[in-house]
Amino acid sequence: MAAETGEPKAEAAPDPRRLAGIGLMCATVAFFACLDASAKALAGFGVDPLLTTFMRYAVSVALISLVLNPVTTPHVARTRRPLLQVLRSLLLFGSTAFNFVALRHLQLAETLSIQFAVPLAVALLAGPLLGEWSSRERLAAIGFGFLGVLVIVQPGVGGVQPAVLYSLGNMLCYALYIITTRKLAAYDSTATTMFYSGLAGLALMSPLLPWIWTSPATPLAWALLVGVGLFGTLGHWLLVLAHARAPANVLAPFIYTQLLWSVLLGYAAFGDVPRRTTLMGAAIVVASGLYLLARERRARKARPAA
Repeated sequence: MAAETGEPKAEAAPDPRRLAGIGLMCATVAFFACLDASAKALAGFGVDPLLTTFMRYAVSVALISLVLNPVTTPHVARTRRPLLQVLRSLLLFGSTAFNFVALRHLQLAETLSIQFAVPLAVALLAGPLLGEWSSRERLAAIGFGFLGVLVIVQPGVGGVQPAVLYSLGNMLCYALYIITTRKLAAYDSTATTMFYSGLAGLALMSPLLPWIWTSPATPLAWALLVGVGLFGTLGHWLLVLAHARAPANVLAPFIYTQLLWSVLLGYAAFGDVPRRTTLMGAAIVVASGLYLLARERRARKARPAA
């Protein structure tokens, strides 16, 4: 009896499912880093970012339709909020398009560091849009996190680059995309929401294809063009598998390992060395995000006791 003899209690063995979830999350962000690197490389081949965006969703919709379609999953196309589904799909398309345009001029680490502010934007916008208002401590953490974005962007040093505005547009669109996803959870199934994810963007881009199409000049460019769709689809699939094995609050800190992949790929593929201000700003944003995560974890533990 450890409690009676004073002997230390043996630590519980790590849960294999949680460890598997963490591993899948690390693989997920690695795929997302490869997606961004492929999009940036395609810009070097002269491929229009809108064409890259089209291929991102054309491949994704084709692969998802093999699993989720009215034949294999009856009623999957039925939605109680069709306009909200279309809005969500367009926000995802806008986020991707803004990101791909920004990657033509910014380093992988820069765009990703700005994107790390998405949880902060979600926490800020959840009040007026979802009625989930933040406490003063959370608002202070959000403000601190956006200070990190300002360190990265440096608005007072030679003006803000247009590419930075595209990256900020990506961050805002993705934050609104997450909020609409949360709102849709009360009306439609996950399968239905997944089914509609890329359809609006694909429908919007298809009529423009004759004007943006340029045949890739090399087999590598073709491979990268297909790769943006494969990396994105596989990344989201692994994300679902990860969340099926571990709670979101366990997985969330490992999202930030994507910065390591982005720095490595940026240096290996493009010779990019992150600026000191980029790393400083990323550290501030990550610290703010981890603080908000820790507060949420404590709040969840306190709810059963209350």
